Amino acid sequence: MPYSIAELNQLDRDAFVAALGAVFEDMPAIAHQAWEKRPFADVNQLHQAMVHGVRAMSQESQLALIQAHPDLGSKAKMAAASVQEQAGVGLDRLTTEEFERFQRLNQTYKGKFGFPFIIAVKNHTKTSILEAFDRRLQNDIETEITQALAEIAQIAHFRLMDRVEP
Repeated sequence: MPYSIAELNQLDRDAFVAALGAVFEDMPAIAHQAWEKRPFADVNQLHQAMVHGVRAMSQESQLALIQAHPDLGSKAKMAAASVQEQAGVGLDRLTTEEFERFQRLNQTYKGKFGFPFIIAVKNHTKTSILEAFDRRLQNDIETEITQALAEIAQIAHFRLMDRVEP
């Protein structure tokens, strides 16, 4: 059930965290911190408060957030939102060849950077995701940490739009 901004602004901390704790891949501490920034004028202000919380985290905590995300095209257990997002671009229906290619790219990426490849799949197709894999494998680790956090912020925005009435 979507919440209005007014409803979210009125929730106590525990209810707020229960409502929005999964927005950043089941890291409720981000919603916990954002609660202190209430009241929010709109969903964009709420999103910015949450993103600010991520930016204020230590690099170790940011890496933990990045590592909380699943591999793309994986058959591993993942958060419901991730399952739905990946299914939306067909990553749950990969051919054997596509599955193997995603697995190879995931392993190569993780081997180079030490964390999973993250991309806001709602902005992409299978083809554009594979192109992004190839392109981003050329980056250095600092660039990829920055890119992963930007992608996570975009994913969180999509998830907030699903949870908060316009």
